[in-house]
Amino acid sequence: MQEWNHALLEHIDSLHAHEPNQDAEQLAHIDTDYSISATDHTADPAQGRADLVKLAKAHLHLHFTGSMTVERLRQMSKKHHITLDPELLNAHPLRVPADRRGWYRFQRLYDMARRCVQTEEDMRTIIDDAARIDAEEGSKILEIQVTPDSYAPIMGGLTPALEVMLDEAKKASERHHIAVGVIVAAARTSHPLKARTLARLAARYAGDTPGTVVGFGLSNDERSGNTADFLPAFQIAQRAGLPLMPHGGELLGPEHIGFIMNNAHPARMGHGVQAASDPELLAELKHNHVTLEVCPASNVGLGVFENKQNVPLRALYDSGVEVALGADDPLLFGERLEGQYEDARTIHGFTDEMLATWARCSINGSVMSDTYKKPALAAIDQWLAR
Repeated sequence: MQEWNHALLEHIDSLHAHEPNQDAEQLAHIDTDYSISATDHTADPAQGRADLVKLAKAHLHLHFTGSMTVERLRQMSKKHHITLDPELLNAHPLRVPADRRGWYRFQRLYDMARRCVQTEEDMRTIIDDAARIDAEEGSKILEIQVTPDSYAPIMGGLTPALEVMLDEAKKASERHHIAVGVIVAAARTSHPLKARTLARLAARYAGDTPGTVVGFGLSNDERSGNTADFLPAFQIAQRAGLPLMPHGGELLGPEHIGFIMNNAHPARMGHGVQAASDPELLAELKHNHVTLEVCPASNVGLGVFENKQNVPLRALYDSGVEVALGADDPLLFGERLEGQYEDARTIHGFTDEMLATWARCSINGSVMSDTYKKPALAAIDQWLAR
């Protein structure tokens, strides 16, 4: 692991290699109204994307099956002779209404994609792909979320299913020079007792290094189940030292975020974007240093907001709450992590300093040890000084 940390430091040094005139051209003027300057990186979209790839960041909200590319899904479906809904293969971002019918359509497509994961090789390929692609987009840390019981039948049990993922996470970390941890999540649609089983399993592999379980979450439609019923599972995880990172505040409003804050005391919140409408809640989140894993593409895809312009990124930034942008399920929503940063810049007018602030939030919000955080934070400083 020291080898790839050394490689990261070499990358930091390489950022000094610009000619002086290039540095002058690339320094963006920060206007008081946060508008993008005339010398920004967006005139040429390809240049803008290349610039954002150089920004070190952590990806804290990415689901296992949803991390697949369309091409990888196509290959797996062909290998296992599975016929897929054309909607999964057309590479068009999913758009559904924010109601039960819309969620059902999303979940049906997600479950169809998950059926294509049928072997240990498939599981390893997905993690390796996710690590490689995130590393290519500038991520130094990836914390990928998985519900192990979905894949237990493949490996003959919960434990071997999770161990395969952890083993591949460690190998992919070394292979692609990115620290990959795993978040074990229970599903709200499952029995709360199953969540307790998963919490105990996660606790056995808790850590802050690649190839360990770095957190415990609660996913799926937050309108399903009763969050209070999962509090005993949260307590099991917390006693083992696992940070909590449940989904909340995307399909339900600020009151649900408040309940999770008061009863589960999370380190991070999956989504949490609805907090933008409640100044007091934002102040509480900021005071408690809770990082929101905001996923704009999925907010639009699931009908929470009509379009990208309406996602309240600026309100969240202005509140001072800690935010880590995430891609959620790029297989269905079409954009990976770099795309979220690009939209923040080109649609919401984020300056380089603002993008760097949220990149730092993502690193600081990660569970990985300082061995992995410090070089990434230094790389962010070098990106700003380019």
